[in-house]
Amino acid sequence: MCPGDLCVKLKALNSIGGIRMKTVAAVRIMIVDDHEALRQSIKLALLPYDDFSLVGEAANGVEAVNLCPVVKPNVVIMDLNMPEMDGVTATSLIRQHYPQVKIIILTSFKDESLQNAAILAGASAHLLKNVSIDELVAVIRRVSDKPANGVPEAKSGKITNTDVNTHTGD
Repeated sequence: MCPGDLCVKLKALNSIGGIRMKTVAAVRIMIVDDHEALRQSIKLALLPYDDFSLVGEAANGVEAVNLCPVVKPNVVIMDLNMPEMDGVTATSLIRQHYPQVKIIILTSFKDESLQNAAILAGASAHLLKNVSIDELVAVIRRVSDKPANGVPEAKSGKITNTDVNTHTGD
């Protein structure tokens, strides 16, 4: 077993459909979106990755801000348009109180003003919701300095639409 918070047990589906436990140093991920089906889909898509641990989920910005000190994520996948508190405001508050947390905006809006507001609020990346799982995984690893080969990439600033191949909105 590994010591401390760096190692977690992550359930992963094996090749015959069973579940096995893996102990790995993992990126702690929280998913924030007001659509439960989308949160569940992201969780299922990321489950097989040994280097990710899904530590929490929230349905709005208020829940996300309140949950951050409890689940201590490294990366938050955040929607922009949510009830009670939008993703830009939640991003700003999380980054003010927990500057080590990286936030990836995942939205269906192609509006450049929203993208810019999210980046100015402290988001590390902005992706459209119809991004491929491979692209989402790559961006999670990039913002968390945990690439698949275990060698951190050189920091090159914020990841924006010019760095990530985006698609048309939902």
